[in-house]
Amino acid sequence: MDLSIIIPLYNEEESIDALYAEVTAAAEGLSPGSDFEYELLLVDDGSRDGTRAKLRELCARDPHVQVVLFRRNYGQTAALQAGFDHARGRVVITLDGDLQNDPKDFGLLLRTIDEGYDVVCGWRRDRKDKMISRRLPSMAANWLIGNLTGTRIHDNGCTLKAYRGDVIKRARLYAEMHRFMAPMMSLSGCRYKEVEVNHRARQFGQSKYGISRIWKVFLDLLTVKMLLGFKTRPALWFGLLGLPFLFATLLSFGISVYRHMTLLPSMKYSMVFPSVTILFAFAFVHLILLGIFAELVVKVGDYQEIESILPVEDQGGTTV
Repeated sequence: MDLSIIIPLYNEEESIDALYAEVTAAAEGLSPGSDFEYELLLVDDGSRDGTRAKLRELCARDPHVQVVLFRRNYGQTAALQAGFDHARGRVVITLDGDLQNDPKDFGLLLRTIDEGYDVVCGWRRDRKDKMISRRLPSMAANWLIGNLTGTRIHDNGCTLKAYRGDVIKRARLYAEMHRFMAPMMSLSGCRYKEVEVNHRARQFGQSKYGISRIWKVFLDLLTVKMLLGFKTRPALWFGLLGLPFLFATLLSFGISVYRHMTLLPSMKYSMVFPSVTILFAFAFVHLILLGIFAELVVKVGDYQEIESILPVEDQGGTTV
């Protein structure tokens, strides 16, 4: 299979027909008259409207279409992971099902992949969304992600991306990690590039995301930062987390010593600071011990991921 196109869907009954027509036309126009093979993987994320019935109709009449049905709504990350698990293409392209991504950009993504990149990220430079509720939070999040992870991507939230099939098969997504695909895949040394893509205004329904997702994105970003920076040295991560507790321990201990040396007449809070000192010290030691145990786990289970092993003929004619 040359190409797998993955589209997660949730209550997109109104847009399915137009989406199918555009995606099919774009895929068939990539290599007209050749043996180019593609598949369209439509993942229904527990829709409650007529989305599922329409997907069954498409699957019945078009052999290129495959449908994955979820019993309930698990989220976009789970839907994308299900698509990756079932994809058979040499290249995998993902896009949203709300018609805001333009399938005509498939050719640009494939040409960039053929230049030697493993991941190609779409950049909605001229984004057709509301400024206050969508674009400004997205700009702030992308700036923060770039500075914390070192992966400079202007638009991590754009679903229109292309991946090499053998690379994306090694990725395992959970929580809301689909927004951090490029930083996560850089863990294994993947080469990535960002290209400008077309973005269109929403025609049907309303956005499934709002300002409330900021907290989830922040927590997931902390996880990504830990994986990127401290995957092989977890003791350093736990040590950094323990520094505030160490400073609090020293501060409360100093206050306790000062009160004792000056013999302040008020004894109402005489046991407060010693108790706080013990509490913060316990938290600091606890984090340090967790870091040591994590180091032991990493060292015991240490391995190197090998991309491929090729037979090489040495001068003596032996294959190694």
